Amino acid sequence: MPATERAIELLTAAAEAAHDKKAENVLAFDVSEQLAITDAFLVASASNDRQVRAIVDAIEEKLRVDFDAKPVRREGAREGRWVLLDYLEIVVHVQHDEERNFYSLERLWRDCPIIPLPGADGTIAVPVIADRTADEDPAPSPSSVE
Repeated sequence: MPATERAIELLTAAAEAAHDKKAENVLAFDVSEQLAITDAFLVASASNDRQVRAIVDAIEEKLRVDFDAKPVRREGAREGRWVLLDYLEIVVHVQHDEERNFYSLERLWRDCPIIPLPGADGTIAVPVIADRTADEDPAPSPSSVE
């Protein structure tokens, strides 16, 4: 069962709020087939801790005002490196660039469908997620495994 209409509405509003605060690489994944606890993930990143917190605050305000939605769980806000907002239907991850590169949630969830979102310029685009990055170690060959 794909993400609900409400989840898509929340994702779209959260993405717009994130873009308003200059979030980078905003992506949404439909994880409803893999996880029973939520329909979708929104992932966004920022170059510094202050911007991470500003993005999180903007998302919370937008969803509270427009949808009367409050996160049931909020983690990582004090550090400002990786903030998780759990709205049940969606889970929002706002990460510092370094955490985003290290944990690479988009690679972890690459088998899940991407949900098209409005970009910073208002257009709808579906990003392409590469299976492997150039700096990733290749899988060991059978002859190198003992």
